Amino acid sequence: MSDPTERPTAEPEVEEAAKRDEREGTRPDGGHPDATAAVSALDGGTDAEATDSMSQATADAAETEASDGVRDALRHVFVVAVTEYRLAVRSRWALALTGLFVVFGGVIMTFSGSAVGPAGAERVVASLTSLAAYLVPLAALALGYDAIVGREDEGWLAVVFSLPVRRSEVVAGTYLGRGTVLAGATVLGFAFTGALIVREFGIGALSAFLGFLGGAVAVGAAFLSVAILLSTVASEKTHALGASLLVWVWFVLVHDLLALGVVAAVELPDAALSALVLSNPVSAFRVLVLSGLGTTAGGGFTAVLAGSGLSTVSLSLALVAWCVVPLAAAAVLVRRRRL
Repeated sequence: MSDPTERPTAEPEVEEAAKRDEREGTRPDGGHPDATAAVSALDGGTDAEATDSMSQATADAAETEASDGVRDALRHVFVVAVTEYRLAVRSRWALALTGLFVVFGGVIMTFSGSAVGPAGAERVVASLTSLAAYLVPLAALALGYDAIVGREDEGWLAVVFSLPVRRSEVVAGTYLGRGTVLAGATVLGFAFTGALIVREFGIGALSAFLGFLGGAVAVGAAFLSVAILLSTVASEKTHALGASLLVWVWFVLVHDLLALGVVAAVELPDAALSALVLSNPVSAFRVLVLSGLGTTAGGGFTAVLAGSGLSTVSLSLALVAWCVVPLAAAAVLVRRRRL
């Protein structure tokens, strides 16, 4: 017969062991220190993966939003450009400029030298360059001086600015629309003269004429950018028109006369002469065309400029800068304009 006093002693030990096993079984690591480290690493890895997923989703959303913003900006610029182009065509600006370039180009072709061969073609292109240096900047300033202030007087600008569109996008679209009109008129107008040059002097004269045509488009785009800047800062159309005329007189007439006087009085180093050329888009245009024809084609001060030693790349970059910098300044200053 067993002793009943032994059972109370054994049962508490069994119950304590069962409770201990139960506690260890409920722990995720089973009470082992290495398992504890593994569980901690897995928990941390799960958190890191969740964080990476959230970061990737945020980056994708930001990239999508930026892409949509760029597409919207381009669409706004395109719509404004198309509107400006249609308005310019409807007002007969494109037809008037094309006819102007056709007439003056034909006159230059008629009264230029009749020598047959490359020398005759170079003289004609040099004469066209002298004509375009006066005519194209004037046409560009006349086309762009009322781009902003004129639209404000008409009330069109206030309507556009009330829409969800940036003012800089309106400036860029206006420049592209009117620039397309000016470039098309320049190409079509002088293309008539180019056809006469090829007929008279042969296909070999085409390269010189194409160089002139590209330079004429570039100098027109540069002065159109300056005109839009003047239209942005002017408070009235008359002020913008007066400033445009002063700009034309300075760059086309006064700047070259002063530069000629300085060059005649002082022997300037090449760097100073290059600065004189690059500071004037008309001079950069002349040098760009005449350097491809030879320094004797233009004669006079143009021959001095053509001998400045500037490369075609530097002259082209200067004309691009004259297009971009005034337009960027107009895009910044138009935000301060009160309607």
